[in-house]
Amino acid sequence: MTDKYSPAEIPGQGRRHSLPTSSRTALLLTGAPGSGKTTVVRRVAEKLSDARIRGFTTEEIRKGGERVGFRIETFEGESAILAHVSIRSDYRVSRYSVDVAALDRFVGPALALSPRADVYVVDEIGKMECFSDRIIEAMEKLLDARRLVVATVALRGKGFIERVKRRPDVGLWTVTRSNRESLPSEVITWIARRRKRN
Repeated sequence: MTDKYSPAEIPGQGRRHSLPTSSRTALLLTGAPGSGKTTVVRRVAEKLSDARIRGFTTEEIRKGGERVGFRIETFEGESAILAHVSIRSDYRVSRYSVDVAALDRFVGPALALSPRADVYVVDEIGKMECFSDRIIEAMEKLLDARRLVVATVALRGKGFIERVKRRPDVGLWTVTRSNRESLPSEVITWIARRRKRN
C-alpha cells in the first residue's frame, strides 16, 4: 500500500518527501478537530494485541455534558490531568491551563527509547503537549533512532508541530470523516510491513 493520504496538504503550503514511502518509520495522522484522529489511534492500539506498545493517549474530561479538561493515559496504565479549567498554570490553551509538570512526569518516560517497545503510539503532538520540552526531546530521539511511531498531530501549529510534519522520514496522512472508519486497518497494514523488516 502506498501513502495514499500523503503528502497531506498543510494549510498554505505544499509538501514533498525526499525518502521513499517504504523507508519511513513514523506515520503522522493529522486532521481537523473532531475528524476522528484519537479514535483511529485507539482502534489501532486495540488491534495491536501482539505488540509491545509505549506512548500515551488523550481523552476529554466532561462534567455535566461540558468539556472541562483533558486527561493523558500511558500504555503502562498511568494517568494524569493534562489540562483543566480549574488548574492554575502559566501555560494556557484557550480556557484550559496546562499541567506541564504532569506531562514531564508521566509522558516523558513513556516515550523513552526502550528495546522492549515494538511500537510507540502518541496522541497527540499538539500545542498543549508541546509546552513540554521533555516531550519534544523524546519525540525527536524516537524519530532520529528510526523507531516505529504512529502519532496524531495538530492540523495547524508552529514550532515542533510544523517541524515534525516537514521531516523527510515521516508519512503524513489526513484523517477525515469519510476515511476514519477504514484508516485503522490501513495503519495496521502499514505497521505490519515495517515490523516484518525489523
